[in-house]
Amino acid sequence: MTRLPLAAAQRGEVALTFDDGPDPLVTPQVLDLLDRYGAKASFFCIGNKVLAYPELTREIIRRGHSVENHTNSHPHAFALFGPAAMRREIDSAQTAICETTGIAPSFFRAPMGFRNPLLAPVVARTGMHYISWTRRGYDTVAKSAEQVLQRLQRGLAAGDILLLHDGRSIRTRNDSPLILEVLPRLLEHLSTLDLKPVALQTAGHVGKF
Repeated sequence: MTRLPLAAAQRGEVALTFDDGPDPLVTPQVLDLLDRYGAKASFFCIGNKVLAYPELTREIIRRGHSVENHTNSHPHAFALFGPAAMRREIDSAQTAICETTGIAPSFFRAPMGFRNPLLAPVVARTGMHYISWTRRGYDTVAKSAEQVLQRLQRGLAAGDILLLHDGRSIRTRNDSPLILEVLPRLLEHLSTLDLKPVALQTAGHVGKF
């Protein structure tokens, strides 16, 4: 799924999604920024990072956001895996998140969004829904906040799903995570457009994705 359900779009909702965390430096600051703007988001977490930072993972839930499945180790060759290897990565992450938070993820996203036709039945077996995006800022490789914002904000509209990263964040010249420069400006822009950032679960019944 690449867009929110029609009902969510009609309510002026957009989904903020953050991949590759949790990160002990960046994720707490992202959570504070989201709180400041009254925004909610979905965090696609890596299983072994969830186990490394369990309290931070639980804090994401406590702040009213959702934790979703982004594989156990974020293998770059995931799209070349067969069903058994895919299943191991997904199930290991699902177990890590469930045991850490007490909540089973409803959504899955593959590393870098790369997938093959073998993935769909593997994800379906877990009861999760596959989520892609409509807008990607390339905030792990961009050279400036302006580049990221230009990609995200051009034509931005209700129903969009935005891809950002709290993990593997590129650094600015001042050694600050780029996402921390991008996010407040993006949230201000959403406010001027009367768009409401939400977690995926609150955008509508998962059966509609």
